[in-house]
Formats: sequence, C-alpha cells, structure tokens
Amino acid sequence: MAISKERWHTLSLAEQLGNVGSEVGRARKWQGKDEQSFWSAAARALELLDLTREDARWRARRAELDRARESVSDALLNGEAYRSSLADLERYFMQFAFLSRGAYGE
Repeated sequence: MAISKERWHTLSLAEQLGNVGSEVGRARKWQGKDEQSFWSAAARALELLDLTREDARWRARRAELDRARESVSDALLNGEAYRSSLADLERYFMQFAFLSRGAYGE
C-alpha cells in the first residue's frame, strides 16, 4: 500500500527510517529467490528514502540521508563500491524501528 507524501511527512525520522528498514529486510529476504519481489522491495526502500530526503524537517541531515541512499543502492548492487550488505543495512535501519516503538525505554 502506498503512503502519501503528506502522511509520510507526519512520521518521525525514526518511524520513516524504520519503514525503510522493513523494505530493506524484505529485499534481503527475496534476494536470489524471487527477482520481482526483490526489485519491488528495493524500489520501495529507495522511494521511502527519497520521501525522507524531501521532508523539509530533515534538511540539515540531507548529507546523512544521501549517504544512506548510496549505501542501500550499493548493497542492492552487491556492495561492490562500499562493501554494503542488505543484512548490515537491515540491522542499522531496524534500530530506528525499535526506537520509534519505544523499545529502548525512552
């Protein structure tokens, strides 16, 4: 299900990046098993990162978000430039999901 840009921009940064992590995890799950599902999740992860980058609240973090997008793109293309892996990126982004759900006892 698609989320509107307006709705996406009401989420916290942790919620946004946690959702990116879900798509990265989905891509990892399908990598080498189902090409269509893999690329669908990959495209969605990049789409969500782009929506996050467009969120005016995170303008000061644009360089970090750009680097995250580069790392995800690299991992999707077998990590040849930065040695990124979907497993590592899933672990990284899922920390934001835990944070958004208060799993760290805020």
